[in-house]
Amino acid sequence: MADLQLAVIDVKPGAALESQSGLQMLRPRIYGAFMAPPGPKKVACIVMHPTSNFMGHYLIAPLAARGICCMGLNSRYAGNDTVLLMERAIQDLGAGVQSLRSQGYEKVFLVGNSGGAALASFYQAQAEKLTATHFADGDPTHLHPADLPPVDGIALCAAHLGRSRLLRDWIDPSVTDEHDPLSVDPDLDMYDPRHRVPYDSDFLARFSAAQKARLDRIENWALERLALLRSTPGAPRDQSFIVYRTHADPRCVDLSLDVNDRAPGSVWGDARAVNYSCNAMGRTTSLTAFLSQWSSRSQADGPTNLARTSVPLLLLTYTADQSTFPSTRDAWLAAGGPRIRNVDIVGGNHYLAGQPHLVPQAAEAIAQWAHAL
Repeated sequence: MADLQLAVIDVKPGAALESQSGLQMLRPRIYGAFMAPPGPKKVACIVMHPTSNFMGHYLIAPLAARGICCMGLNSRYAGNDTVLLMERAIQDLGAGVQSLRSQGYEKVFLVGNSGGAALASFYQAQAEKLTATHFADGDPTHLHPADLPPVDGIALCAAHLGRSRLLRDWIDPSVTDEHDPLSVDPDLDMYDPRHRVPYDSDFLARFSAAQKARLDRIENWALERLALLRSTPGAPRDQSFIVYRTHADPRCVDLSLDVNDRAPGSVWGDARAVNYSCNAMGRTTSLTAFLSQWSSRSQADGPTNLARTSVPLLLLTYTADQSTFPSTRDAWLAAGGPRIRNVDIVGGNHYLAGQPHLVPQAAEAIAQWAHAL
């Protein structure tokens, strides 16, 4: 078995105070871990998430055992997406692709796992035709085609559609005061015992409309606040804020919706507890990061970008996932068209946690597809 090796890759500087580390600001680097099988350098891949630490990813060793060099790569925002810009994250991913290409690998592909699926799709869409010349807040990205060498394929697994769609599906519409995490309108609270499972269609329609309305209000406030800051002499160019209660997807508790093999609850445990927790999806953010990641102005929508690519595609659907569903699978398949095929990993939860017998199935499906690139 190949040894796990450390990858240390220099990247271009980003915004001021993008990191609290002075060393990282003066010499920005990203880090990864990879296994390279012996023999000719035929095929390599990167599995990367905008913010999660993928240096211990469960596919690294299984893919290496199947003749594929696999690098679990972290972005500069590993562990903290408060100021994360998706346009900067794809620049980091491009540095990883450049690293593998420079080592002589003939084929390089991306594994888009969970939130990494939309990242991989955004990357390849921009690598094939660069359109993200500006961030969602209007500032120039300074991205260059040389930053984004195209890859030869994308494999998606337990694939979220993108952060803006995720927050649209998850934000709690019952919040009545954006400054009070306990404020609640019981008529819109999916966790209120008066709303019985299975939810009725009228409640779900009102719930969804109120989700969109809350998200629109936050986005409009962010745009207005950013405009105020940037029109005020001496003011900062950005500001942090909190979005309370971002885990209220009715599918977490109503298994009759978007039916798959999942158990009730969230990928992080009790859904209501996650909703009220101090740290959850999109909880702490900045104006510019919110627009780039979570808003309708985000350029990083997964299916939209995947449809713009031209490379071979593979989708692995984990059928017991509590955060991706049959509708998620269908959106990816519609975007990929004839270039994509689906493989079900039956009974797989979102992380394949506690399911070591399913990891080789996922690795084998990816490896067979990748060796044919």
